[in-house]
Amino acid sequence: MKFKVEGHSTLIKDEFTHAVINDDTVAYRKYMQSVRLREKQTDQMRTVVREINTLKADMREIKSLLKGIVNGS
Repeated sequence: MKFKVEGHSTLIKDEFTHAVINDDTVAYRKYMQSVRLREKQTDQMRTVVREINTLKADMREIKSLLKGIVNGS
């Protein structure tokens, strides 16, 4: 059996486990939306870092080839 926690409209106490459960589905949806947004931003940042690292490697290769041309190799 579950009971409302006095003074808190969204909290419920489970009589068997004595757990306090937040029953606010709107807040939960907002929280999950923020988690998904944060994950998306993290994925985008990883993609940008990978692209930058690829560009850096390409620039090193181009620099090495140019040095070889200048030095007559």
